[in-house]
Order: sequence, then structure tokens, then C-alpha cells
Amino acid sequence: MSWYRRTKLVFDSVRRNLNPKILPSTSRINPTGSSNPSSKFSGFSSIEVGRNTKRVAYNPFPSQAKRSYYVDRYQVRHFKPRGPRKWLQNPKAVWTVVLLGSGALITLYFGNLETVPYTKRTHFVLLSKSMEKRIGESQFEQIKKTYKGKVLPAIHPESIRVRLIAKDVIDALQRGLSHERVWSDLGYGSMDSTARGSDRGVKEVGMALSEDGQETLSGMRWSKDDQILDDKWIQESRKKDSKGESAHLEGINWEVIVVNEPMVNAFCLPAGKIVVFTGLLDHFKSDAEVATVIGHEVGHAVARHVAEGITKNLWFAILQLVLYQFVMPDLVNTMSALFLRLPFSRKMEIEADYIGLLLLASAGYDPRIAPKVYEKLGKLGGDVALGEYLSTHPSGKKRSQLLAQANVMEEALMIYREVQSGRGIEGFL
Repeated sequence: MSWYRRTKLVFDSVRRNLNPKILPSTSRINPTGSSNPSSKFSGFSSIEVGRNTKRVAYNPFPSQAKRSYYVDRYQVRHFKPRGPRKWLQNPKAVWTVVLLGSGALITLYFGNLETVPYTKRTHFVLLSKSMEKRIGESQFEQIKKTYKGKVLPAIHPESIRVRLIAKDVIDALQRGLSHERVWSDLGYGSMDSTARGSDRGVKEVGMALSEDGQETLSGMRWSKDDQILDDKWIQESRKKDSKGESAHLEGINWEVIVVNEPMVNAFCLPAGKIVVFTGLLDHFKSDAEVATVIGHEVGHAVARHVAEGITKNLWFAILQLVLYQFVMPDLVNTMSALFLRLPFSRKMEIEADYIGLLLLASAGYDPRIAPKVYEKLGKLGGDVALGEYLSTHPSGKKRSQLLAQANVMEEALMIYREVQSGRGIEGFL
């Protein structure tokens, strides 16, 4: 009956492992079937053969690894949990992750802060300057393919005129930088890049907006969105010692094309690629008016608004993904557009208006033309009462009023008078 005793021993071992609170039973066995109650289970089987006692190591589960445990004072076996311990259950690991993550985020944030030239506003930009430049060049090539056959040649009078006006604005930007840089000549980005014009456009010498014709601004209420052009902000920003970030303008290859389309529009891509549509030239006949629009578009490139917009959209997308768990997606998209994306876009437009105004004055054009240009643009775009809150651009009337503020226009007129007197403005960025 030895096989029966051995089978019973195996089942006893299984029972003890399934219920650790059961006190260990004795395991000393002799041929007569008697057991020694004073003996504790130790993982060995003792078999008596005559007078000699032989201890044999016995493992009821030879295919499995031995589980470690400890016995407390109540003789209860405590087994360690199998598998790796979750890091969330380890306070030390949690604090390590929190500290390292916080340090990485702080380094990322402060390492990508930049100061906008002219306005001295600090903004957070993740997109690298080289990547931003490649995006602009790629978009410019795509635009030329899209409007193939409609891009005016470089020797066309309108192309020559626009290119020379743009050169005035770019030269003003050069003079505004506080240190010298190597700039390439402004070229025309038509399909035939070898054709170049040399005629110079005529500047507007008449004052388009007289002081008597300006609207009275007293008593107007300004929202927080208008603080970028607040009189106090202008004074404080000019007293700052910090210099604007302009490394993204180094070695830039400025190009301009004129597209024969009735669209009243113009824009400047990050890589210094300027596109002007003939519809804009049909409504704005003077060089000063065209320079106002070009100065505004160049202001977007100076302030890196495209790169900043991509960074902001990344954070907006993360916030939307979180809100999707609690709110309907359609409502989240609508609210984020109304309260995040559109207000941010309008602020960038107002900042570009201000930078363009200073570039316009530095290029030798009367800055008092600018409010009238934006008011006319608003009428052409069909400004409505609530349209501003649903648009990426402020209303033309509001842009005109902001630029006509006393200290804003006074600063631009000071630059304009210095340029007209032949002294010019050096390093006013």
C-alpha cells in the first residue's frame, strides 16, 4: 500500500498550498503508517528502513518554480504576488516619473520660447525654423503649379511694380534689424526665373488720410483682445531690453509672384514667398496701399505666425481629445473654434497689422494710409455685425481704429519723418 500513502501525501501538499492559513501537518512517515506529530513540514519526506532514516527532497510540483513565502507569528504563510509589481503601486516610481516629466516639460517650454520682433511678445513655438522654411517652399511650389499659366511674367509691368514695392518693405526690414545680415536680392518667382525687371515704381507722395478725416476714438471701449495695440503696451514694449528673435530670417530667399486672378488677396509664406493677386491691384491703385498689404503679410512671416499656429493647433487637438470623453464631438469642435482658434487667429492679424505699419513707415510710405486701407478691405469683404466673431480676421473698421490710436500712429509717424529726412531708422526692432 506504499503507492496509496504517497498519493495521499501529494494531495495533502496540494491542500496546504491552496489554503495557506491551514497549519502545516506532519510529514514523517514510517512503514507501519504511524506519523510523528512533533515534526513540521519542511519539504522533505522521511522514510524509515530498518534502523536507518533517509531524508529525501520531495517537490510535488517539479515542473514549476519554487514560490517563496514567509510565516508570521500566527504560523500563517504569506506568499509574494506573482509577476512584476505595477509601477503605479510604487510611490517612489511615481514620484520619479512626475519629477522627470515635469523637468522635461519645463525644459521643452522655456527652450522653445521666442520674442517676436517689433512687438516683443513672447510666444511658444515647437516647429523648427528649418521645417517651417521647407513648408513654405513646398507650399510656394504647389501654388505655382495650381496657378500655372496665370502667373504673370517677370517683365510684366504689374510684376515689376509689385516686386519693387515688396523690395522697399524688405529693405525696411533689413534696416530694422539690430545687427547686419546677408540677404539675397528679391527675385521674381515666375516660371521663367531668368527674366528680371529693373524699372522702379513710383511712390505715393500724397497723404491718403488727413488728420481732419480721422475718426474720433475717445469714449471707445476696448476688449482684452485689443491689448496688443494698447497705448500702455506700446510704451512698455519699447522699453524692454530684449531683442526679437530673427534667426529665421537669416539667408532667406525672398520671392514674389503676381497671379492673374480677380481674388482680392495677398499672402507671404514662411520662406519669404510673397503672392499677390491682380484683384488686389485692381482695387488698390497706389503704391502706398499695396505696400500696406504687403507689409502686413511680411509681418506674419516676421512673427512666425504659421509656426505658432501649428503649435497652438497641436494643444487644441489634445484638449479636444480630452473633452471628447465628456462632451459631444460637434459641440467640442464648435466651442473650440469660437473660443480658441478664431480669437487666436484674430490676435495674430492685429499683431501683423502693427508690424506692417512700422514696416510701411520705415519703407518711406505715409503710415496714415494704413487705417483707410483696412477699412476698405473690410467693405470689400462684407463686414457684418456678428461676422467678426465667426471670422479669422477682425473687422476692417476695428483694425482701422486700432491703428489710428494716438501712440501707435505717433510711433509710425516718427519713423516715417526720420526716413523722409534722410536719417533713417537703424535698429528699432
